[in-house]
Amino acid sequence: MLRYLQARLLALAIALALMSVVVFSFVHLIPGDPVDAMLGTEVDQATKQALRHAMGLDRPLVAQYGWWIGRALRGDLGRSVQTNAPVAAILREKLPVTLELTAAAGVWGLGIALPAGILAAVRRNSVWDLGAMGIALAGVSIPSFWLGVLLILLFALHWRVFPSIGYTPLLRDPGDALRHLVLPAVTLGLGLAGVLTRMVRSGILEELGHDYVRTARAKGLRFSHVVAGHVLRNAVLPTLTVLGLQVTVLLGGAVITEQIFAWPGVGQLTVQAVQSRDYPVLQGIILVVAALATVIQVLVDVGYALLDPRIRYD
Repeated sequence: MLRYLQARLLALAIALALMSVVVFSFVHLIPGDPVDAMLGTEVDQATKQALRHAMGLDRPLVAQYGWWIGRALRGDLGRSVQTNAPVAAILREKLPVTLELTAAAGVWGLGIALPAGILAAVRRNSVWDLGAMGIALAGVSIPSFWLGVLLILLFALHWRVFPSIGYTPLLRDPGDALRHLVLPAVTLGLGLAGVLTRMVRSGILEELGHDYVRTARAKGLRFSHVVAGHVLRNAVLPTLTVLGLQVTVLLGGAVITEQIFAWPGVGQLTVQAVQSRDYPVLQGIILVVAALATVIQVLVDVGYALLDPRIRYD
């Protein structure tokens, strides 16, 4: 396992290096001049040229990349064009807010998918199965922006159960923080619930046809014990892979959800950075999110070995 982790960490470093090149190249293909976005169009060319030189934008792209990646390796992602604040400090403030929303959406999605998928599999072709698959279909079909607006209209404006917008830190006021978290988490997590419900159902149905299930039943074990103690553990492995991939989807979906609910996280910051041509902030966001996605995939592989003792990375 140790050798495998060392190899994965090396692959992680190579992937991040390649990703940094892609991020740097892609961001610089966005039309518009950050100097114009920062100073406006009425400033004289001498002032613009001085600022462009101070930001290193008059250098060749290769030199700009070397300067940027060298500072990034030291933890310096540059400064925002709009606020002149360090990008690393901005991300330290915004990233936990988005991770809190992503974690809540993940818990909500798993809380729906596991019982719904299990019930749909063990009650195949019943009303419970049709209901669970209907929920799964709705989850993968309903756009998050439409669902978010609908939830605001129903639960915030009509019934006044939850606030429509805003954010409260969890440690400051847990009760108010959870009230603000419910609607964004449901909006973001419903799609995850739909995907995982179908995966759990198909995985359990596949495992129920294996010989070890019939053997366990022949020995007198209750069906619920067989499902909980044997079938579910084997069926959850493909679901774990999909969950790891869906986490990155949640991070991407947070851009829309945070805009709808005025959630002050990385998603909202991304939209602001694109609108203002804030290259350093946009590069930092994409690089950090890509690093998180790669680390999550490594954790998924480690989780495989922990859940299934037959899997060994030698």
